[in-house]
Amino acid sequence: MNGTVVKNQLIFDFASGALGPAKSILASTYLQLNANASKIGGIFENMLGENLMNNENINPTKLKYTDCINNPNSNPTTNKIKDPVNSYFGDLSNIKWKQIYKGFKEYTASIDDKDELKLIKMDPGVSVPIHSHGGKEYILVLEGSFCDEYGEYFKGDIQINDQKTKHTPIASKESGCVCLSITEKDVIFFGKYGSFLNLFTFIRSFFK
Repeated sequence: MNGTVVKNQLIFDFASGALGPAKSILASTYLQLNANASKIGGIFENMLGENLMNNENINPTKLKYTDCINNPNSNPTTNKIKDPVNSYFGDLSNIKWKQIYKGFKEYTASIDDKDELKLIKMDPGVSVPIHSHGGKEYILVLEGSFCDEYGEYFKGDIQINDQKTKHTPIASKESGCVCLSITEKDVIFFGKYGSFLNLFTFIRSFFK
C-alpha cells in the first residue's frame, strides 16, 4: 500500500481541492517538507489549471505579466511559505502532550472533520506493538525518524498503510521522532497483548 501511486493520489487530491481539513493540513505539510512531492504537486496543479482553462463554462480573466509582477502577493520577500504545522499547532515545544504509555505521547487536533489529526511523539528507541488498521493510516515524519518492517522514514517521508499492512514502528534510538498522523479507523493490535490493547482501544473510543 505504501507506494508511489497512493502517495501521488494524496497529492493530486490536495491539488484538486478534494481533501477535508485534516488531510489538507497533512498533505500541505508533506509538500512543504518533501521537495520531490512539491515538484509533483506543481505538475498536478499545472495539469488542473490547463483543464480549467479549457472548460467552456468558465471564462478566466486574461492577465498581463505586469499584473503578476506588480501584485504584492508575488513578492518573494513578503510571500514566504508558512509551515502548516506551526501555523495550526503553534510551536511544537509548547504542545501539551498526552502520555499514552511510557515514551509515547500524542496531541489530538481540535478540528471539525471526520478524520482525526494527531501529533505523535516517540522517545528514542520506543516502539508501538505490532498492529494494523481498520482503514488507511497516514504517518508524516516531522522530526527525527522511525523504522518498521518495511523501511526507515526520515523528516519529510510519508507512510500510508491500509488494512493489509502489519507493522511495528520503532523510533530512532538517537533522536526519537515526531510525526503528524491520521488514522481513519481504530488500530488493531496483534501479539501477546493484542486482546488487552484492543479492549483498551475500544473503551478509549467512548471518551474521544
